[in-house]
Amino acid sequence: MSRQAIDLPLPLDRSAAEPLTAQLAARLRTAIRDGVLTAGERLPGSRTLAAELGVSRTVVMEAYAQLYAEGWLEGRHGSGTYVADVRPDPAPAAPEAVETVEAEEAGVAGEAPEGWVDLRPGVPWVGALNTPAWRRAWRRAAEIAPSGRPDPWGSAGLRAALCEHMRRTRGMTCRPGQVVVTRGATSGLDVLAATVLRPGDRVGVEEPGYRRARAVLEARGAEVVPCPVDEHGLVVDALPDGLRLIYTTPSHQYPLGGVLPVPRRQALLAWARRTGTLVVEDDYDGEFRFDAAPLPALHGLDPQTVVYLGTMSKRLTADIGVGWLAAPRELAAAVARRRLELGDRTPAVPQEAVRLLLERGDLDRHIRRMRAEYARRRALVVEAFAGLPLRGAGAGLHLVVELPPETVERVVVAAAREGVLLDSLDRHYAGPPTSSGLVIGYGAARAALLRDGCRRVRALIDGADGGGGDRCRPSSGGRPVRPPRASAPARRSAWAAGAG
Repeated sequence: MSRQAIDLPLPLDRSAAEPLTAQLAARLRTAIRDGVLTAGERLPGSRTLAAELGVSRTVVMEAYAQLYAEGWLEGRHGSGTYVADVRPDPAPAAPEAVETVEAEEAGVAGEAPEGWVDLRPGVPWVGALNTPAWRRAWRRAAEIAPSGRPDPWGSAGLRAALCEHMRRTRGMTCRPGQVVVTRGATSGLDVLAATVLRPGDRVGVEEPGYRRARAVLEARGAEVVPCPVDEHGLVVDALPDGLRLIYTTPSHQYPLGGVLPVPRRQALLAWARRTGTLVVEDDYDGEFRFDAAPLPALHGLDPQTVVYLGTMSKRLTADIGVGWLAAPRELAAAVARRRLELGDRTPAVPQEAVRLLLERGDLDRHIRRMRAEYARRRALVVEAFAGLPLRGAGAGLHLVVELPPETVERVVVAAAREGVLLDSLDRHYAGPPTSSGLVIGYGAARAALLRDGCRRVRALIDGADGGGGDRCRPSSGGRPVRPPRASAPARRSAWAAGAG
């Protein structure tokens, strides 16, 4: 039972024919019936509520008395007025959930339902964060005094620590005056676009590429131009002139996974200087490379041409809400001013926690541990899909299993029916897809569930391609014929048996 008084808006209409007492009683009755007020909650005293509503105390006392008589309220001697233990009416039943999950719905971002295996990309393994260093950083960070006017640049201490981190891990040299702390890579791209773009400006985005980046740039009024990629990343020779900005993921192209080689990086920068195009480098998971040492960031080759977007969402967790932007000093200052105009700010406590993790070396140690962990997970996924064409397995937290389009659609639907969430490559194209496959993320699920989920997906692929039963047999209309879905307990039991 809660002993905290509620603070609920209860508007009354003085021009209505219905008396104020009846109006107040009706609004309280509805709030209890709908579950807005729950059993055990304490209502304000009659004097307090009368003052808040601007009515006489008599109005409130009479409304309370009516609800006492009806059994909606109860009094406790010397304590106040409480909501009685009255069960609210059940909400209107929603239409019965469809037992099948459509292919286009299965890869939608969001938390996976409990017990499901999440093989979608873009999520790190957060189970490794519960360490003494993590808890210590947050305890210390919570001790900082709040600020009435947060600095749009971000914490000076964090910016200095980020400069040192980028120097050691990404081959970048920049000063704190060139760094702006953001709420993440997407936040950094948005405020940068708000700073440098005008409606109608043409901007390039890799094709296939990061859908959220396209959405951000379009929302700022830009005309997004798809720019082709190959197995190595952005195809520089195919870039059009007339772009104000180009967004790229050179360390691990999203989603195909190519790593842009140094000669092509140099060609991209030469093209950008010739055309006056600003290059935006999203280095979302560049520190996780398995077959060789991580390549230096593109920004390190030409800091006057490249704006670097960094984020803690893959290094730690998206929940921390801390990223950063490194740019030429004048542009960084313009971005900070724009943040101030937009009221965009990064909370101080997460900034301080990240600073402590950086300065004490805890983040570096975590990244080394996770590099080894993701390498093991990557090997597990590669083994599960052995014999199938794979792309992008050398770095990052995902890889692509190339498959025919009809197989992809059937497998995504069938996997979702078994509680395995997948992402398909076609969702990352702005135009007609030129390649197809599954984008397998290996950061979100526990290792045992990851192994079991991949095994199940491989069985579905083999069944779809080799006639293994009618699980994904196409109907006469070209859509999969879906068997009845197993119950949740049965699915969990099956997963437990498979994981063992």
